[in-house]
Amino acid sequence: MNSQRELLTVAEVCAELKVGRSTFYQWRAKRRGPKCIKLPNAELRIRRSDLEDWLDHHEVQGA
Repeated sequence: MNSQRELLTVAEVCAELKVGRSTFYQWRAKRRGPKCIKLPNAELRIRRSDLEDWLDHHEVQGA
């Protein structure tokens, strides 16, 4: 699947970032998490490209 179209579940994103679901949802509530897509069944998906953009935005330069 094209990485731009790859959709990740919340569980997959949390596993990749090594954070709990509650942390992910706290970020989401504060509008600090990656952009999400809400499916008709109310489940969330995150585009791989949006996650990568979000990570790039939060990259910190080393000292």
